[in-house]
Amino acid sequence: MTVSVLVPSSISREAEDKREATRKLGYVARAATIFRADRLVVYPDREGETGQFDGGFVSTVLRYAATPPYLRNEAWGMRDELEYAGILPPLRAMSQTGSESTGSGSSRQGIVTEVGPEGRVRVNCGLQHPISLNVPPNMAVEEGERVTVRISSRRPVRAKLVDEPLPGLSIEQTDLRAALGREDAGVRIAASRFGEELTVGRLETLAGRVQRDGMTVAFGAPERGLPAILGIEASAVEASSDRDDAADDEVEPTADPGFDLWLNTVPDQGSEVVRTEEALFATLAPLSLRE
Repeated sequence: MTVSVLVPSSISREAEDKREATRKLGYVARAATIFRADRLVVYPDREGETGQFDGGFVSTVLRYAATPPYLRNEAWGMRDELEYAGILPPLRAMSQTGSESTGSGSSRQGIVTEVGPEGRVRVNCGLQHPISLNVPPNMAVEEGERVTVRISSRRPVRAKLVDEPLPGLSIEQTDLRAALGREDAGVRIAASRFGEELTVGRLETLAGRVQRDGMTVAFGAPERGLPAILGIEASAVEASSDRDDAADDEVEPTADPGFDLWLNTVPDQGSEVVRTEEALFATLAPLSLRE
């Protein structure tokens, strides 16, 4: 069961400057982390991009935000896109094991600082000094590569290199349809003000499916929602949502075949515009509830 959050490359299109764009992306990363998303995917929206805040900028800032603080200097160095990285809110992500990332029995990201003889490497994983570890059989690593380290004890240090995906939030760039077509996409939801209103009844229907299958939730950009990005008339989305029966166990497809449903999670919004980072919190919170 996985949770994927999809945001467009145009997500920072309304930002007045780099500082504001960085702040916005920090809250996007926070929302994805708080609600335990496995992947935060940036999909292309070339027509909606403005100025310097394109998909490359968005992905770089999000990847930096998702990098553990103890690895940031070594992994990123000095980059123009990260001029205001200091204002990013800390994610303080829990490890995949359920323990805090600073505690024993947790998985951590590390960077290989030296490849030595006899299948040993030195890894910086945020402890006082880089540690020497054996490379598991059939696993090849290179200097500068990020790896997963499982720590069983901090005093004394006992750790091992494991051939597993990096713990924490993964930042990816891929096409929207490709992200929706993944085998582990789960329930594919389009967050839009033109979608079906999220009610208690609909949430009861969705909760079991999401808990069992996971979910992929896609968001639009400021003043450019998903219908505009996909070239779908808002009226078509509304008509499709009106035909959905909230009592059905199976969610019917809507105007776009890539989604299982279009969902309005702020059905009586008091502001004319709900910002994308606000929509993430408003959407992921109820969808994370259990039966």
